[in-house]
Amino acid sequence: MSGKLHKFALLALLLSASAFAVSWRPVGPDGGDVRSLAVDPRDPDHVLLGTSAGQLFASQDGGDSWQRLAQLGEQAQYVLDNIVFDRTQPGTIYVAAWNVEGSDSGDLFRSTDDGRSWHTIKGLHGKSIRAFAVAPSNSAVLVAGALDGLYRSNDKGANWQRISPENDAEIKNIESLAIDPRNPNVIYVGTWHLPWKTIDSGHTWISIKKGWIDDSDVFSIVLDPRNPDRIFASACTGVYSSDDAAGRFQKLKGIPNSARRTRKLYLHPSDGNIVFAGTTEGLYRSIDAGRTWKLISARNVIVNDIVVDVRRPGRVLLATDRSGIMRSENGGRSFLPSNRGFVHRQVAGLLVDHHNPAAIYAGVINDKDFGGVFVTSDTGQHWKQISDGLDGRDVFTLRQTHDGLVLAGTNRGLFYFDKKAKRWRPLNREYAPVHSVVRPAKTEDVSVISPIENARVSDIKIVDGRWYAATSVGLFMTRDNGRSWQGGPVLNERNFVAVDVSGKIVSLITPRRLLISADAGRTWYPANLPDYTSSLFSAAVDRDSNFWIATRGGAFRSTDGGNTWEHVLAGLPGRDVTSILYDREGARLLATAQTNCFESTDKGRSWHRAGESTWRMHAVTFGAGRIYVSSEFDGVLALPDETSRADASSGSGSSQ
Repeated sequence: MSGKLHKFALLALLLSASAFAVSWRPVGPDGGDVRSLAVDPRDPDHVLLGTSAGQLFASQDGGDSWQRLAQLGEQAQYVLDNIVFDRTQPGTIYVAAWNVEGSDSGDLFRSTDDGRSWHTIKGLHGKSIRAFAVAPSNSAVLVAGALDGLYRSNDKGANWQRISPENDAEIKNIESLAIDPRNPNVIYVGTWHLPWKTIDSGHTWISIKKGWIDDSDVFSIVLDPRNPDRIFASACTGVYSSDDAAGRFQKLKGIPNSARRTRKLYLHPSDGNIVFAGTTEGLYRSIDAGRTWKLISARNVIVNDIVVDVRRPGRVLLATDRSGIMRSENGGRSFLPSNRGFVHRQVAGLLVDHHNPAAIYAGVINDKDFGGVFVTSDTGQHWKQISDGLDGRDVFTLRQTHDGLVLAGTNRGLFYFDKKAKRWRPLNREYAPVHSVVRPAKTEDVSVISPIENARVSDIKIVDGRWYAATSVGLFMTRDNGRSWQGGPVLNERNFVAVDVSGKIVSLITPRRLLISADAGRTWYPANLPDYTSSLFSAAVDRDSNFWIATRGGAFRSTDGGNTWEHVLAGLPGRDVTSILYDREGARLLATAQTNCFESTDKGRSWHRAGESTWRMHAVTFGAGRIYVSSEFDGVLALPDETSRADASSGSGSSQ
């Protein structure tokens, strides 16, 4: 019997360990920023997609659905603007990257197994590569345009040499390039100023600015493969064309001044008269080689790249900012989103519905009209945007009252969702100063418009009928569901990023200070934080009135009201802990740090990693047997929550 019990205990231990070996799964909302697209010349159903955070996605069905293929670079800072298939070497793909955080950083990546594994090409390590091409007539010739000049390899990247003059005042900040399909020594280059050309692989250079408006950033250069002397180029001043190998250009008319920043030009593969121009105000198409243009997409679409399926000339894919992939099946007459499986959104606010745990709300930032709030009613299988009334605002926090009202804290005010009207309405109504020295003579003069109407609302907590709002202009509180507010700066601090409440204890943080109240916000004192504590992200108060803070320097705990602090390790990383949450009913702590979520069930004495992840995590919540995290670039991530399941099976349950 004892042997059987031992085997059972061992099995239970293994099952428990394997539970947390489960990988996190992205569940949406689909869409976001796409920087680049490339189609496999041997298999047009094989399409690659690059993002502004080093992610590479792949489609095997021509762009109908996507799956994450790779993360290029150690940090999510690489912009993947150029993806190129080697037409002569099956499985070989190049991806050029530049670092959004610095002009002296970037890489050229290569895969020889269709993207399953990648390595950097040493000769260009550290170069901010903005343009890249493989010579059509000789795949051994690679050309890369970086901020410090133009580089060429004649042996598939084994060796490189600079072919632009060193420290040249003009031939630098390379933004675009094209290689003549007949001669790999003929290269056209677009800079942040004007275009240039070499006919002898960089030994001599020719200015090709005739016909150009001076001071033009050259975003795109394309050569007609049927007639390479016919060239199209785009810049911040519009679209240009040349019929004499860049001897002279003419500026094409028809694209409005406001849409002149044309990031991408694309020649239709089966009709040389059809030219697509992807601008910051939609997609334009010409059917007469650029003489006339027509807007064929919504004007609020920012187009970064364009590809056409050579087998189905009517299928057009657009890489866009904020709205992800847009697909047309009729040559561009109409477009629909095609983002199934592609998620590249910065989720800041996350809410599991108290009354329907299958319903999740996600608040996103930086997506303007294509962002706001998304909701799913089936734990992430399908999402719907519900952003009417937000007018492109960023959403930093989402909360729900006990009667089901959903609140959204944005970069400009606090809103509630009107379910009947299916739109958001402002909830920044009246304001009564806490320390009013002079009493107005008339009652109707007591209240004024709340100063949070246009403030950033970073966090909201609701406890015992009291709402606390941490904003960029102070802390505000309401006891009547938002009809009137009191508050303002606390201890001369205004810029608050998070608030937590446990009974009458309130913890309030700025990026550098923690302020504490033991009487529901009537009086305050500053915590005595260690000098080396910087960049505070979130705070929590546990059942024993211990204070927890998540900071750039790791997690810290105080057991004496904020006077002394302990740097918490015991399984947690020593830095970059981005959030910490106390689950009161589950009697546990949850924290996120870099690409991991951690759990402690023994009051923080030890921590274990929850699930396996390569996603950069922002904040954590839970509900309905799952843990959810908001991510830095990858939307909402989900993981089965073994602790909440165990609580539920024992009858205790778990809730937000």
